[in-house]
Amino acid sequence: MFYRRKIILGLIELLGGEVEKLRLQKLLFLYTEKKPQAEYDFIPYKYGCYSYSAKADVNTMIKKGYLIETENKYSKMDTYNYFEKLKQTDATLLQQVVSDYGQMSSNALIKHTYLNFPFYAIRSTIANEILPGQLYERIEKAMPKDEETTLFTIGYEGISLEKYLQKLVKNNVKLLVDVRKNPLSMKFGFSKTLLKRYCNSLGIEYLHIPEVGINSDKRQKLEVQADYDRLFADYKKTTLSETSKSQEQILGSLRQYKRIALTCFEAEPCQCHRSHLAEALMKSPDFSYSLKHL
Repeated sequence: MFYRRKIILGLIELLGGEVEKLRLQKLLFLYTEKKPQAEYDFIPYKYGCYSYSAKADVNTMIKKGYLIETENKYSKMDTYNYFEKLKQTDATLLQQVVSDYGQMSSNALIKHTYLNFPFYAIRSTIANEILPGQLYERIEKAMPKDEETTLFTIGYEGISLEKYLQKLVKNNVKLLVDVRKNPLSMKFGFSKTLLKRYCNSLGIEYLHIPEVGINSDKRQKLEVQADYDRLFADYKKTTLSETSKSQEQILGSLRQYKRIALTCFEAEPCQCHRSHLAEALMKSPDFSYSLKHL
């Protein structure tokens, strides 16, 4: 079993073997906030902090019989003691979280996270109820406000789905343009259908333009920067010279949405075709916007 799932099971054990669904997300979030390199990351969702990855792990554990799910709760069915198998530092942090927050009501727990971590409440549908009046100003201040028309690029290599989505939200990106030829990934959340769903849940539109991507067979044996340079030289001569309509579609989307991001896999822009695509777009006679690599 993945260690991160033992964290969830250990937390449920400390709570007496069952936990309300919303409380699990909030308590797990408070645990991760105490740990420099935590097992889960979170995004600002309609009820505050939320981890799609944690929910996916819970779903897997339900299928495998470790947990059962009712309308509002998760209950642990497996009799094995996972808490005892955790690293001492993690066990201590979980005990501290349960001691500090485990007896809070759901509303009090939500209010605590909204007050102390307002960024995660900016997409909340209940924020005005939880923090009325002046208290709501904390959330308003945390909302991204940049509106300048900007072309972003972003890769998902080496980061979680939630960290990736955080970058989009914090930069007020309105449209994600997937420029992969084949929008599939072994990494959780980054295949086309799921990525579109998760973006839409945060108010970000999704558009796939495979025509400007690179075939996977051309990406073999890329070991040093010189290999990438040769690949991108060919990309400029072929794909970029043959996809003017697709590039104009992207420019039209930039004019419409004002803040869009080109996305592919690689973390470093110099090792991804998205940077060369962005440079080609910038050569358009009417391009007068900013470019930023996230």
